[in-house]
Amino acid sequence: MAEINHFEYGWITPALSYALSVLGSFLGLVCAGRIRTASTAGQRAWWGLLAAWAIGGTAIWAMHFMAMLGFAVAGTRIRYDIPITAASTLIAVTGVGVGLAIVGTGRLSAPRLLVGGLFTGAGVAAMHYTGMAAMRLDGTLGYDPTRVALSVVIALVAATVALWLSMTVRRGLALAASALVMGIAVNGMHFTGMSALSVHLHERRGELTGTEVSGLLVPIVLAVIFGVVGLIYALLAAPTDEDRAGFAYVDGRLAPDPAGPAPAAPPQPAPDPVGLRARSTLGQPGTPFPSRRDTTPR
Repeated sequence: MAEINHFEYGWITPALSYALSVLGSFLGLVCAGRIRTASTAGQRAWWGLLAAWAIGGTAIWAMHFMAMLGFAVAGTRIRYDIPITAASTLIAVTGVGVGLAIVGTGRLSAPRLLVGGLFTGAGVAAMHYTGMAAMRLDGTLGYDPTRVALSVVIALVAATVALWLSMTVRRGLALAASALVMGIAVNGMHFTGMSALSVHLHERRGELTGTEVSGLLVPIVLAVIFGVVGLIYALLAAPTDEDRAGFAYVDGRLAPDPAGPAPAAPPQPAPDPVGLRARSTLGQPGTPFPSRRDTTPR
């Protein structure tokens, strides 16, 4: 059995992976909070997609491969299969998206939350072990069933709690605290699953295909940067509550709200307290013009 090192570069990789999971969780919670306040189905789908990418793509997938930068096996190099790695990304984002779609529509209830947590947790666990299956090394991977089952349970519980937080937490301090808790849960699931791994090296060494994990660093960093910038821009560009008070969305475009406050009526002239205000009837319908005889001085 080969010696495995999960922290080859010390605590820098787990610290960065935790920071990524907290950042993705925070942005995902903010985006998920917009789902229930959205006024149209298109807006709900848009915010759900952004939340799925923030949580699934940044807090889970990017965190996983950032932590894998510090993973090493003595006596063999490690490479990664690109198509399987890309598939793990889709699994993570899709799992979170399905869970948000379940809890984000209709009245939030315990059965709906449990079903959403089941789909999301299964997606998180599947993403982790798909990412592990993408590894190419001179050996055979083995897993301890007990620890694998424990990691799946952690993923299910963490996903359910994350969905509940995404639908209930609104304030900034609570969002930050929730993101910190979610980061602990995601990293706990990852390293629990990694502790279940064992590697038996082959006697004959073959040619390894794929790319080294360092080759994934640039795509991960670029995906995180563009993803985070896009999420922040979307949040800043979203209309505020004051905007919604006077405007409504019509076919995806802002238009004046017909149910908004009615315009003020023009001011009425003050009543004549004495009743002696002169009222000219000259030129009004039915009023004859004076004749020359009437206007001639006598």
